[in-house]
Amino acid sequence: MRNLNQDNITQAVIARFSSTPDARLKEIMTSLVQHLHGFARDVKLTEGEWEKGIDFLTRTGHITNDKRQEFILLSDTLGLSMLTVAMNNDKPAGCTEATVFGPFHVENAPHFELGEDISNGAKGAPCFVRGKVTGIGGEVVAGATLDVWQSDDDGMYDVQHPGIDHAQNRGVLHTDADGNFHFRSTLAVAYPIPHDGPVGQMLMATNNHPWRPAHLHFRIQAKGYETLVTHVFRDGDQYLDSDVVFGVRQSLVADWVEQADGSYLLAYDFVLNPAT
Repeated sequence: MRNLNQDNITQAVIARFSSTPDARLKEIMTSLVQHLHGFARDVKLTEGEWEKGIDFLTRTGHITNDKRQEFILLSDTLGLSMLTVAMNNDKPAGCTEATVFGPFHVENAPHFELGEDISNGAKGAPCFVRGKVTGIGGEVVAGATLDVWQSDDDGMYDVQHPGIDHAQNRGVLHTDADGNFHFRSTLAVAYPIPHDGPVGQMLMATNNHPWRPAHLHFRIQAKGYETLVTHVFRDGDQYLDSDVVFGVRQSLVADWVEQADGSYLLAYDFVLNPAT
């Protein structure tokens, strides 16, 4: 098609994708073009501004590696990650709510027996975590796989420490015959997401902070149930109402109770939704 202009180019691009064999991909590409072009028209995007946008995305890709996922940070800080979580995890009342996965999960984390210390030398006040996994009907979920990870007292995950060559504050455990679990770790603390790259520059330019409230990550998998990816947040944290990635849900806020010896106790139960 020739003689394209600002009035007819959108339909021309959509027509270019009209023969896409995958119906879902065709739907996504059509909507993407419509919304991208609509965005450009809405803000009257200049060529210089779009050049800066391309530079931003280029730098986001360059800083991403096997230890750092800047695109996940971008998705998180724009609320897109949490939006997709909310749209795709509409569970019945009583089920534990899901929240964002985050960029610091590591597959094949070390396995631990119940009661063991997953901190593995990480800095922080000692913390004992216990709970139970059940289904929505109250049935116990024995043998559920719990993948757990969190930051240390410096607000950093093990993969962010260049001098650490082993897993810290992360591990995989399984519930017992009664659906119970317990392990030792460290006290969760608030921390800033990595903000020395493009996403951090975006936050600074828009007068936003990079902080997440203290939390503990869980991914729970069990046969016959939907996988649950969630956090448990520490009550009283100053960033609960301004989480940079919009991940807080009130039902996921719990007390870390200080004990007489200076350690902490977190007790939290999880309710899974049956798989369809």
